[in-house]
Amino acid sequence: MKHFTELFLALDRTTRSREKTAALVQYFGAAPLDDASWAVYYLMGNRVRRTVSARLLREWCAEITELPLWMIEECYATVGDLAETLARLLPPPTDPVEFPFHELIEEHLTPLIDADEATKKKQLFAMWNRLEIHQRFIWNKLITGGFRVGVAKGLVTKALAQVTDTEPAEIAYRLMGEWKPTSESMHRLLTGEGIHSDIGRPYPFFLAHPIEQQPSNLGPANEWAAEWKWDGIRAQVIRRGDQTLIWSRGEELIGERYPEVLTAAEKLPNGTVLDGELLAWKQDKPLPFGELQRRISRKTIGKKLLSEVPVTFMAYDCMEAKGEDIRNRSFEERQAILSCIVSEIFRLSHRVIFEDWETLTRLREESRTRGVEGLMLKRCSSPYQAGRKKGDWWKWKVDPYSIDAVLIYAQAGHGRRANLFTDYTFAVWKEDELVPIAKAYSGLTDREIREVDHWIRQHTLQKFGPVRSVDAKLVFELHFEGINRSARHKSGIAVRFPRIHRWRKDKPASEADTLSSTMELIQPIHP
Repeated sequence: MKHFTELFLALDRTTRSREKTAALVQYFGAAPLDDASWAVYYLMGNRVRRTVSARLLREWCAEITELPLWMIEECYATVGDLAETLARLLPPPTDPVEFPFHELIEEHLTPLIDADEATKKKQLFAMWNRLEIHQRFIWNKLITGGFRVGVAKGLVTKALAQVTDTEPAEIAYRLMGEWKPTSESMHRLLTGEGIHSDIGRPYPFFLAHPIEQQPSNLGPANEWAAEWKWDGIRAQVIRRGDQTLIWSRGEELIGERYPEVLTAAEKLPNGTVLDGELLAWKQDKPLPFGELQRRISRKTIGKKLLSEVPVTFMAYDCMEAKGEDIRNRSFEERQAILSCIVSEIFRLSHRVIFEDWETLTRLREESRTRGVEGLMLKRCSSPYQAGRKKGDWWKWKVDPYSIDAVLIYAQAGHGRRANLFTDYTFAVWKEDELVPIAKAYSGLTDREIREVDHWIRQHTLQKFGPVRSVDAKLVFELHFEGINRSARHKSGIAVRFPRIHRWRKDKPASEADTLSSTMELIQPIHP
């Protein structure tokens, strides 16, 4: 636990990738396998579910410290993090113990999940009395299920590649799939033993960068292929050993949610791995993403939902054919193989035909009427790489939708922003009434956030728990990627990925957009 705590503190105190990588290399180069396996588990974004509620933590801390609950709440508001607040308020340990990290998780944390409240309280008091302040902070994070580490998955992969003297792409492949935090899993990760015999293991996804220049700067148009950028769920379909699996980009098995895709994939030859997009598709055209969302969280899909929101798999690359890893072949070669494999099984993301960049620019303007987000540009000679690599794959999305909306509600943020109002609700006009249209919390500079926070505190009308209603005076330009009708929202509209583009200090609230003008942004999709 001591070494993992030191790693966490080292990662938390710097924003430099080189320093983070060095700390990871040092840790993995010395940590026992069973400890390192749990470190990988958490560093890759996994979490053990919450074992103790925040309410009980506050109450039990108040009992130990003999502080009133209101004082603990005030301290929390100042610190901005409950786990850190409790760690600092609690008295120093009288029975300090150094636990191996895996033992802390396996013998003291996970048994609390199904324990009764009395057992949880007894165990928690004992652990608080054994851990020094920084270890206590991490323990508090772990038991609330809110433990996160400020490190990108790519840096973990890079560090493990340095430790093992292996290519990062190979480490990324070994990490794919469901990670089990055991010494055996860590041994396989470090050595590669038995990895390639795992028939269910997916490949790392190749991720595109947003285009940063005019497409004409990429070189001759005939060196590039263009495809429509579909708005669905990125997925891999695997057919090996007469088994069929569907993996999401988040490395979650999701096949049971899309039984029609699983059934179709059974026709694929063994030794096939396809990359593509799960799309809600009906009457030969894509349905809005909001329809697909109705199936994302469902474990069991009824006949009614299957009929209302049928899902298809739009295949656009092949990573394995006849059991052979073909990722190093060119995009053109993989496309030829893909076309032969998916014929009459799945939809194929066909090329957008263009002779020059000017023609492609005009075609891109058709994106919204086709129900797509824009274009994908792929170098014809490119291999299928691992992770987000610049140069060969670019996404050229259409310009976002834009409206001017009025700030009507605000709520404090989390973590380091817990003392600032950073989560906002915006509205547009429906005759003389402001109707909520979107929530957003990104897009402002730190200076603007502080300025808006000060204004909110001076113009609060009412408080509803953590939420404050404010004078309807501030106008902001919002950008978002999609817009659809929705019966679940008061406005009748759902927008996708809203964010703040700029603060319209030049515009009074009376000139913000209306619900009817916002509705006009919804475009019909043509087959």
